[in-house]
Amino acid sequence: MFPFSFTRAADEQSALAAGRSGARYIAGGTTLVDLMRETVERPDAVVDINALPYRDIDLQAGRLRIGSLVRMSDLAAHPGVRREFPVIAQALELSASAQLRNMASIGGNLMQRPRCLYFRDVSAACNRRNPGSGCAAVGGVNRLHAILGTSDHCVATHPSDLAVALVALDAVVITRDGGGDRRIPAGQFFRQPGTTPDVEHDLRAGELIVAVEVPAGPEMRRSGYLKVRDRQSYEFALASAAVALGLTAGTVTAARVAVGGVATVPWRLTAVEQAVIGRPVSPALWATAAAHAADGAKPLSGNGFKVELVRRTVERQLATVAAMP
Repeated sequence: MFPFSFTRAADEQSALAAGRSGARYIAGGTTLVDLMRETVERPDAVVDINALPYRDIDLQAGRLRIGSLVRMSDLAAHPGVRREFPVIAQALELSASAQLRNMASIGGNLMQRPRCLYFRDVSAACNRRNPGSGCAAVGGVNRLHAILGTSDHCVATHPSDLAVALVALDAVVITRDGGGDRRIPAGQFFRQPGTTPDVEHDLRAGELIVAVEVPAGPEMRRSGYLKVRDRQSYEFALASAAVALGLTAGTVTAARVAVGGVATVPWRLTAVEQAVIGRPVSPALWATAAAHAADGAKPLSGNGFKVELVRRTVERQLATVAAMP
């Protein structure tokens, strides 16, 4: 680990000032500390923001507002969230281990960096870590990598389960700097790699994530998260699906679908949504709609199986959510 300075921000203004000077923010530290130990991240300064007042879970009739310092385990256990937004609670409970969920913050979860083995090996070529050095995964061991949203510069999957649910639900990430607040749709907050894979978020230098807002709606109650992985615990997704459905008299009136484990960002499946809205529920409908789940996929040498896997994952989760009471 390289030397760095460590301070605790007493208030928001001191945190923002430190961020503008180049300091990295730390809350739970479950990602940043790992990366610093591996020398992937080498910040000169780290500022602890746990004293800031971003810890509320505010559930109202029209929306859910989640402070960025809320711990993952607290959000997952919240009775109102479990009742009104089960897909969020399930995505959180399927993330990491219980110990990490007790430490990790919601804002930190959204900011976690890829789990690509080449990104975390400082001796390997990686455009995210060292722009212009190449992407060793393109021609290397890439079974776990993305088939959607990739470029010649990066094929790493996005690691967050929660982010998949938030993108499906049209959540908004609220950020703050000296000039005030910004509201960034979750689907625009995460950036596909393109030619600049080192730019992962629509977040300005020194800006703080202060909250996430999720709109309420009748389909949010009929929602769920399915995660397919090599083992049942403490493992990242090979494919995952966040689904929310509105049903009236056996007909789909609203649909929200996003997938993870297969794309460079949480991936919204608008074609699947459009294929089910206005149609009566049936096993055939789920299969027909899920056939669009891998539209535009570009498999690599080791991950072609993900094309069929993501289709089956989406089909299964559509059927599961539709069958909810």
